[in-house]
Amino acid sequence: MPIDYTRRPKQPEPEPSRPGADGGAGTPGGVSLSKVTLTKAAPSVSLSKQGSAGGVLRVNLNWNARPAAQGGFLDKLRNAAAGPVDLDLGALYEYADGSKGAVQALGGMFDDRRAQPILRLDGDDRSGSSSGGENLHVDLGQAAQIRRVLVYAFIYEGVPNWAAANGVVTLFPASGPQVEVHLDEHDPRSPMCAVALLTSDGRDVTVRREVRYVQGGQQALDEAYGWGMRWRTGRK
Repeated sequence: MPIDYTRRPKQPEPEPSRPGADGGAGTPGGVSLSKVTLTKAAPSVSLSKQGSAGGVLRVNLNWNARPAAQGGFLDKLRNAAAGPVDLDLGALYEYADGSKGAVQALGGMFDDRRAQPILRLDGDDRSGSSSGGENLHVDLGQAAQIRRVLVYAFIYEGVPNWAAANGVVTLFPASGPQVEVHLDEHDPRSPMCAVALLTSDGRDVTVRREVRYVQGGQQALDEAYGWGMRWRTGRK
């Protein structure tokens, strides 16, 4: 049974570097050959079709922990009172054998507890000051064992000021162009955001942009995507 980790006992939960300038050549018209940005108009990409479905996929989250003060005097006071933002990266997984769970820093759930983990989180950036952010590693060499992986970000501490945090998730395949998802839609009522959904049918691995905000924790995210797990409260 996955543990619903949270610092707020009343809310059940189990629980580039910001992308830099385009370092690769481009095609006429400014289309990048080294980066794919998923948008509402073009929300998905096949890693298999672009030759990126092998090796280990690194999923990076980066954000501004202490956003620059903007607006008038009262707005600046509110931002100062809110304190720094602690944004965490995590994932729900469902494998082909029917096993389900979560990988995240809360509760020390840094991998999927398999003998050869498919999912592994490398650490917890509590300050947002790490140039490398937080990274989730997905072993696409075991893609046949993956049914779906939902990558999410959630605000563990601080007001859900997504606009100021300016979060971005970038997927770095072992080969081929990186895939970028900006958290460019914002809901200050929601501490949780489903960022991207990876699906595999054993042959093709697809990444789909979600950027869907959820008013609640991991249990609410589970319910929104029909994961069907049982949750209990916990702490980081």
